[in-house]
Amino acid sequence: MLRNSKHLVPAAAGLALALSATALMAGSGTAQSGPLRCEVQTTARGGMTTLEGVVHSERAVSGSYTFRVESVGGAGSSNIRQGGDFSAAPGTPAKLGQVTLGGSGSVYEATLEIETPDGRLTCSKRTG
Repeated sequence: MLRNSKHLVPAAAGLALALSATALMAGSGTAQSGPLRCEVQTTARGGMTTLEGVVHSERAVSGSYTFRVESVGGAGSSNIRQGGDFSAAPGTPAKLGQVTLGGSGSVYEATLEIETPDGRLTCSKRTG
């Protein structure tokens, strides 16, 4: 007996959103779920590498984020974690975390995780 069938459709839609929101496009540093897109931008200048988490939204949104950067090769090691709450407006990219690291031959893995009332979105990028 399916008395709660009216709850089945929203639950299935929520599951589909959660699964699509965790989509990860390896190598590109970007991921998208509906009106929300995240990316990890990298800039190399003067022997230094800057990694920055950015979220773009087609509508006003707020939530929380975690930006992690780890060195995965080369000399020395780094394990940095930043996070907090954020708000993003349509057409205005929100910058969520920034790290500048140095050292030639270093390889860094950066991951930006965004959580909103609509779900979770993760993007990552390896650089160096």
